[in-house]
Amino acid sequence: MATTSRPRRSVLYMPGSNPRALEKARTLAADGLILDLEDAVAPDAKEDARRQVVEAVQAGGYGRRELLVRINSLASPWGQADVIAAATCGADAILIPKVESADTVRQVEAIMAAADAPATMAVWCMMETPRGILRAEEIAGASPRLGGFVMGTSDLAKDLHCLHTRDRLPMVTSLSLCLLAARAYGLAIVDGVYLDLNDDEGFEFACRQGLEFGFDGKTLIHPKTIEAANRAFAPSEKEIEWSRKIIAAHAEASAAGKGVVVVDGRLVENLHVENARRVVALAEQIAG
Repeated sequence: MATTSRPRRSVLYMPGSNPRALEKARTLAADGLILDLEDAVAPDAKEDARRQVVEAVQAGGYGRRELLVRINSLASPWGQADVIAAATCGADAILIPKVESADTVRQVEAIMAAADAPATMAVWCMMETPRGILRAEEIAGASPRLGGFVMGTSDLAKDLHCLHTRDRLPMVTSLSLCLLAARAYGLAIVDGVYLDLNDDEGFEFACRQGLEFGFDGKTLIHPKTIEAANRAFAPSEKEIEWSRKIIAAHAEASAAGKGVVVVDGRLVENLHVENARRVVALAEQIAG
C-alpha cells in the first residue's frame, strides 16, 4: 500500500492532548505528522486527546501532509476505542506502537474493517522492541493494508541496554533487519528520533547516516529540526540532473536495441534507471 515515492523526509510527532500543537501543525513544513495518543499523553488525558485528534483531522487544513494517528496498545484500556475513532476520521494511517507479531496488525485491521475504515487507510507499525525486530519480516507481510515501519530507537535502546552513540553501531543490526523487511515488501520506513535538540551537527549527521542506510526520512520531536531533515532526505539538484540524464540516455539506447549505455564514462543499466525514476518522482512530488 505504501507509495514509496511520496515524500516522508520529516515526520513530526505531535501530542494529541495539545490543541495548540495540533493547530500549529497545519503550518509546518513537515511531510508527515504523527498525531500521538500514546507516549505523549497522560492516562487521565487519553480520551480528551482522542477526541481532539479526531476533530482536528476532520476539520482539515493539513494540506498534503501525511497524517498518522498513533494509538495506544490494544492491551491498554484505550487501544480499541482509539482504532474505532481513528478509522473514519480521515487520517491516512493508524500507527500501532510496539508491534511484536503479525497477529497484532491483523487485530487492528479487523477492528478497522468493522468500523468501516476506508480501503485506502493504511496501517503502520512502530518497530521498537527486540521481539518486534526479530519478527520484522513476519510483520512486514502481515496485511495488504500495511504501509510502513517507524523505528522507535529510544525504546529499543532501553530494551537492548545499549548506548546512544554517534555512529549507532549498537543499532545497526536492528535498523538493517527492519530496512530489509520493509523493502522486501515494498513498505516505507522512517528512522527514529534524535534526542539532543541542542546538537544541530549531531542531528545532521544522523540524518545523513539515515539516508545512507536507506531510510525515507526521519521522525522528529521538534519543529526546528524539520528544515534540516527535509534538506538531508531530498535528492540534490546534481542527483536529479544525473537521474534525468541517464533516463533519457537509456531510453535512446533501448530504442536502438541496446540494453546498456555508457554515460559520462559510467555504465548505466536498467537497475540504475529504475532508481533514477524513483529519484525524479520523489523530486517532483517534493516540488508539488
